[in-house]
Amino acid sequence: MRQIHLNCDMGEGLNNEHLLMPYISACNIACGAHAGSAEIIESTIDLALQHGVQIGAHPSFPDRENFGRKVLELEDDLLLKSLVDQIELVAAVAKKKKAEIYHVKAHGALYNLAAKDERTAEIVLEAVRQSVRNAIVFVPPKSKVAALAQKRNMQISYEVFCDRNYNEDYSLVSRQEPKAVLHHPEEVVAHVERLHQGTLRTLNGQLIPIDSDTFCVHGDNSKAIEILQVLNQQFQIEKL
Repeated sequence: MRQIHLNCDMGEGLNNEHLLMPYISACNIACGAHAGSAEIIESTIDLALQHGVQIGAHPSFPDRENFGRKVLELEDDLLLKSLVDQIELVAAVAKKKKAEIYHVKAHGALYNLAAKDERTAEIVLEAVRQSVRNAIVFVPPKSKVAALAQKRNMQISYEVFCDRNYNEDYSLVSRQEPKAVLHHPEEVVAHVERLHQGTLRTLNGQLIPIDSDTFCVHGDNSKAIEILQVLNQQFQIEKL
């Protein structure tokens, strides 16, 4: 059976972590800036440990009002401090549980901006270096942050999205567009099968090559549970 590494964003206040955790390889835990809290971080880490799931920090622009999906104009030092504080919060809770941070994945607007803006990519990677030096960084293929991390000899995993459509430049289709998010499990499976074989079908139907190490399903997708269940039927999911 084909094997995939499956990750999911969680700890974002939806209280569905107990439903998602059995089906995934790694969890990306909100660090309190766009969603979540210290209490939610702790309960999510407890669930991850119960299910043999890798623990990751999911930092963002400090913007709960827009769920971290709006670019904020912050001074570099302020953004860096915010990201370090966010990651260290998750790392501290993990340490209390005798666990470690396996990876860091930026959230929302920060993730998308670091993919194309080298200055933002530098800040994200520096935050990882200062807080959890040996953690893997989840990065988009063909991105600025991926290239910069490789130059810095940092460990990376190329991340692709099971439930999102892409443009020809490997960027995600804006959530403002009607076909940005995939909701139907059978549509997601077809998408993942292509990605697993190294091919991406863009929104306009173009086929382009792509590298993938880890596959993400968004925890706030209305069909997240169904999607994860179907993917678990079609693929063997990596576990600790």
